[in-house]
Amino acid sequence: MGTESGLSRIEQQFAFIKEIDGVKEVVRQSYIKDGSRKENDAEHSWHLAMMALLLGEYANEAIDLLRVISMVLVHDIIELDAGDTYAYDEAGNATKRERELAAADRIFHILPKDQAEYLNGLWEEFEENITPESKFAHTLDNIQPMMLNDATGGKAWKEHQVRLSQIMKRQEKTKEGSASLWEYARENFLESNLESGVIIRD
Repeated sequence: MGTESGLSRIEQQFAFIKEIDGVKEVVRQSYIKDGSRKENDAEHSWHLAMMALLLGEYANEAIDLLRVISMVLVHDIIELDAGDTYAYDEAGNATKRERELAAADRIFHILPKDQAEYLNGLWEEFEENITPESKFAHTLDNIQPMMLNDATGGKAWKEHQVRLSQIMKRQEKTKEGSASLWEYARENFLESNLESGVIIRD
């Protein structure tokens, strides 16, 4: 059965699946653990999905784990068009929402309407950061780069001369998804890099 696009349902689904292969080419600022190169969005999303699967027991509230995994797999697809905006890039973050809304409208609507609405809804839920699932997804999204920075001796932090105040502002709501994961990350990924001077105190 055809659709308004002239494609059948399965053709639309495969068109989307092929389109999002491009997520493998969207390079982030975080380095992989050996510091040899920067990770891409596909690797990042997979890593968060594995973290959700393994660390779901530490969520502050009861969560639908499948929804969290689905959310983290979807949350950066919009960067196909919008690009990766570095957490501490003030100019980039000023236009981020506008760019991402346009990207979501194009990319998700390659799919049949019901699936487009479902994926777009997951992305919006993540962005709004209100539900227990989105809060936990944000906790993972915030902690994973900290872990990789620690593993690489703060390589990305040093490149961007990141200050403690910037990190703490970004991490303001991290504990809302999991207080215990935030405390672990603070003690194990942040404190040693402060003591060594990798992170600039201010």
